[in-house]
Amino acid sequence: MHGSNKQNNLKGQTSPYLLQHLHNPVDWYPWGKEALEKSAGEDKPILVSIGYSSCHWCHVMEKESFEDEEIAAIMNRHFVCIKVDREERPDIDHMYMTAVQLLTRQGGWPLNCFALPDTRPFWGGTYFKKEQWKSILIQVAGLYRDRRKDVEEQADQLTQGIVSSVLAEPPEKENRLDQDMAAEIFDGVMDYMDRKEGGTLHAPKFPLPVNLEFLLHYHYHSGKKEALDHVDLTLEKMAMGGIFDQAGGGFARYSTDENWKVPHFEKMLYDNGQLLSAYSKAWKVRRKDIFRDVVYRTAGFIEREMTSPRGLFYTALDADSEGEEGKYYVWTKEEADRVLGDGAPLINDYYNIGKKGYWENGNNILLRDETDLDFAVRHGIDVKDLKELVERANDRLLEARSGRERPLLDNKVIVSWNALMIRGLADAYSAFGNDRFLRMAVRAADFILDNSISPKGKLYRCLNGTSPSIDGFLEDYAQLVAALTRLYEVSAVPGYLLAARDLTYYVLHNFTEGNSDMFPFSSDKGEKLKAPFYELPDNVIPSSNSVMAHNLYRLAAYFEKPEWEERSMRMLDSITPHMEQSPISYTNWARLAMYRVYDFHTLVITGSRASEEAQKAGRIYLPDIAVAASISKVDGIPLFEGRHKDGETWFYLCTMGRCNLPVRDLGEALVQLRRDQNHSEHRDHNNPEV
Repeated sequence: MHGSNKQNNLKGQTSPYLLQHLHNPVDWYPWGKEALEKSAGEDKPILVSIGYSSCHWCHVMEKESFEDEEIAAIMNRHFVCIKVDREERPDIDHMYMTAVQLLTRQGGWPLNCFALPDTRPFWGGTYFKKEQWKSILIQVAGLYRDRRKDVEEQADQLTQGIVSSVLAEPPEKENRLDQDMAAEIFDGVMDYMDRKEGGTLHAPKFPLPVNLEFLLHYHYHSGKKEALDHVDLTLEKMAMGGIFDQAGGGFARYSTDENWKVPHFEKMLYDNGQLLSAYSKAWKVRRKDIFRDVVYRTAGFIEREMTSPRGLFYTALDADSEGEEGKYYVWTKEEADRVLGDGAPLINDYYNIGKKGYWENGNNILLRDETDLDFAVRHGIDVKDLKELVERANDRLLEARSGRERPLLDNKVIVSWNALMIRGLADAYSAFGNDRFLRMAVRAADFILDNSISPKGKLYRCLNGTSPSIDGFLEDYAQLVAALTRLYEVSAVPGYLLAARDLTYYVLHNFTEGNSDMFPFSSDKGEKLKAPFYELPDNVIPSSNSVMAHNLYRLAAYFEKPEWEERSMRMLDSITPHMEQSPISYTNWARLAMYRVYDFHTLVITGSRASEEAQKAGRIYLPDIAVAASISKVDGIPLFEGRHKDGETWFYLCTMGRCNLPVRDLGEALVQLRRDQNHSEHRDHNNPEV
């Protein structure tokens, strides 16, 4: 980074990404009133440069251009330069990213966009080499000076394009939502899948847990072996591949090749939270040791490297260290031999060092290409002994690796991403019953509830620094509501469900722009950008509207609010035509559709053993059930009223407040469930415990 002691206007920011640019000779400003007023007052266009701390090409462009005195002088002379951390301000990122995609048909980071003083974009792109960037700066400055009318017309057209790209209209005719349509969505999703290596076709390969959760859910109802086989294949290939940190646990953001071998080595909190959920749910169905191992080792990585002293979860680990991508994670054969000692031949074979794991410049990425059982048989050793040998080897590799220069840690705390990890840990606890997972989830959730919500119920997005900052976006509310609801289901602590209800009320009353059933990304009280943003398609993270629609549907059952279920279904109706056209982009919406196609139930458990019985139910994969356990008569949740009987534990299988006759045994309740489901379908969904 630039060695000058001179600081620009980023002083006082808490984002590690912004602080990386503090000593650049570019006179960067954070997004805000001061920069926008300067632009208007001096009649200079804005240059908005957007990235994030673990972005490799952001570092490259900084080093080549933003640390260069000549380039910085041109930028400072002609523009008001604003640096934005896309993870802090996804709303700003969306507006300018959409503009660049409309202009160039592609996007990415670093994102560099030129805008009028009123913030409307008129031109932009992504990474530029130094000489190219210099030329662009001079050309754009000339355009703004000499052809202002053309620039303003371009800004008008782009802004209209951004606005028209964001909203789903209510359907003109009633949508068809039935089992045939569910099968068509499944077929459409599978058209994009790699049947040989798992995941989606072509490189780069992202984990995309939302697709796997859809396939698992669809298999549960259809019994379609192909759906479960693809989940199995993908999760196994990822667990054995270089995308999983074999020595230290946790997943990288994506694989640069089709075989999950060479990762882009950055590790993101949101991926690891969602993958904890996916592997935990898949384990409930398949009971594969490798799925359990991934969950335990990923949670171990999060606890060791991504957890703050307050129990919150950090955002990301960079891909680079010592200026090289992946240097922290790779091994030469000589290094591995030295660290592993006498055990080197076996572990080198296990991790394919010098064979399939060879990458470049003598370095190896640790990866596997056979199960522990197959490897143990081939070497004539017991599987249990092999696991102990591998565990000891991993400890040695981790200890040796800790002596290297660590990749940069982005210690921002983002509420929505923390919520994904809380939910992942709750799912892990549900599957395995390990109290450590629940403690980690509860500690983070309690801190967020105590520190990131204002007395009037407003949620803040960021919890780094001394006080919460940045008004929460829809994704923060939606993901936190989902996490708190899940935490209630596994803990039976009613406070979490009541907090989820209160946050939902806040969303319904404060995210109301326009007359759509969809929710805008920013609240009515938040900063109004030139183009509103409605997040609809699911991506590496499910869209905030699809998560909110799930929340409304599930909470409607808990609080007997049919109007919430109706709102959820109207949202689904608006998206259904898009889901039919491009199923792969709407798989979380497709899961919501299955709540309508197949019966959704609430399993109400009351009495002194309610919590333990809820945990037993949680061990089974039941995607269409909201578990509601109540030990006390006084908990403020309408669903439990009149359903407590002193000294006895009862099970009620309910659909929107209408309940079957109570039974005294979980097994009997599950028989009722199967009977109800069989009224609408005839299948064997291969879940032996149900």
